[in-house]
Amino acid sequence: MKRREFIAGTAALLVSPRHVQAQGKSHRIGFLGGFEYPAPLRSGIDEKGWIEGKNLIVDYRYFEGHNERVPALAAELVALNPDLLLCTTPQVAIALKSATATIPIIFVSIGNPVALGLVQSLSHPGGNITGLTTFVPGDFTAKQIEILRELVPAASKIALLTNPGNAMHKLVLAEEIPRAARKLGIALPVLEATAAEHLDIAFASASGQRADAIVVFGDTLFLRQASRIVALAAEHRLPAMYLFGQSTNIGGLISYGPDLADLFHRAGGYVDKILKGTKPSDLPVEQPTKFELVINLKTAKALGLTVPPSLLARANEVIE
Repeated sequence: MKRREFIAGTAALLVSPRHVQAQGKSHRIGFLGGFEYPAPLRSGIDEKGWIEGKNLIVDYRYFEGHNERVPALAAELVALNPDLLLCTTPQVAIALKSATATIPIIFVSIGNPVALGLVQSLSHPGGNITGLTTFVPGDFTAKQIEILRELVPAASKIALLTNPGNAMHKLVLAEEIPRAARKLGIALPVLEATAAEHLDIAFASASGQRADAIVVFGDTLFLRQASRIVALAAEHRLPAMYLFGQSTNIGGLISYGPDLADLFHRAGGYVDKILKGTKPSDLPVEQPTKFELVINLKTAKALGLTVPPSLLARANEVIE
């Protein structure tokens, strides 16, 4: 009799609200990006004790280079009423901010969120959004161009590969590039590509305009098409500067930009704090602390370029 009472009591305990609460409820987050959920972001969240399938549910949406799909995908995630939203591109951050004023939003790898109107300031973001920037606001693209000119000192015309659908590109072209052109005394023609099929035309235009080199802006489309872009740069014999080392690792000439893996990993701390109750407005926007200069010597040799010792000395990685 006592044994039956014990079993019955145990069963009641297992289904009681108090026991369910002790187990800890699962939190739900939504991720909207242009490509696969970044592994460093997953590990950064895991390390804080939030394990997908255990105490965390993650809803994924990808726009895969189709910017026109972003607003609808943002609305889908907001309708799921997650505890927070994660995003990786300016257009997604803008869409999510427009879709909800209450669900916390964390962005990663977005340049100048103040100028984009995402936050009030880096130290006091305000509202329901915060995160990590791609680079320190200022003349970052000009810095890339200066490094590229060290490698190609005779360059007087450097093309810029941009995506007009990227709000950050519009800001850089409007504010930073005119200053860079005046300061460096060079021509900076703008090439546009909003889809993969536009890339061949863009590089053909660069050659037609007799560009001496090219800077490839950071963009989801360009990351997805990295192999094609590297091949086109080689085909047209254009020394190319990239934002991320992924392109240099597959044959691109040179890259200078933030350590993207570090940014995504650090975002795990933001997820942890917000899931534990911290408001996004109380979390200052963080900037990159690690920048990487990567040079591909094999590609430089194929282009007939000699890498200056001073540039080699500053490189974080040299690919032989």
